[in-house]
Amino acid sequence: MSKFNELDYEVMISEQEINETLGELAEQINRDYADVDNLLLVGLLKGSVVVMTDLARRLKGDIHFDFMTASSYYSGTESSGDVKIVMDLANSIRGRHVLLVEDIIDTGRTLSKVRELLLSRAPASLKICTFLDKPSRRIVEVPVDYVGREIEDEFVVGYGLDCAESFRQLPYIAKVHLP
Repeated sequence: MSKFNELDYEVMISEQEINETLGELAEQINRDYADVDNLLLVGLLKGSVVVMTDLARRLKGDIHFDFMTASSYYSGTESSGDVKIVMDLANSIRGRHVLLVEDIIDTGRTLSKVRELLLSRAPASLKICTFLDKPSRRIVEVPVDYVGREIEDEFVVGYGLDCAESFRQLPYIAKVHLP
């Protein structure tokens, strides 16, 4: 039996609700970046890939992509607290308008470290967009410009979010009932 069949979960945010939320985020971003050419979306791998791709399809203008991998989760369900930059950006962001895209903000540790690193590289602007936010779990405060949905302290999978690298492909977000 696969991990998928053993997981005890319930749908928390449907595919339709995801699409509606992405549309709302895109409207705000399109309005705020209406006069910006070549907006650079920076995705934090691996979770942001699905959100960033679907969001980018709704954005106007010339959109560029780059990616980073930063992690404090090492195949578990709890943050280790030790943030590591595993893969850095391929290109310079100096003078660029950058929108950092996250799947979920939990403790804020990872995002805070990434934000600090990116700001040190002198972008023209840096804003943060997250699909999900868990403010009750915040240990490090991080300014977030665009939030799709705030959720309670639940462990969630799907739509890019994983549990030990599984379940990212689900077209909805599911709340996992942990044993």
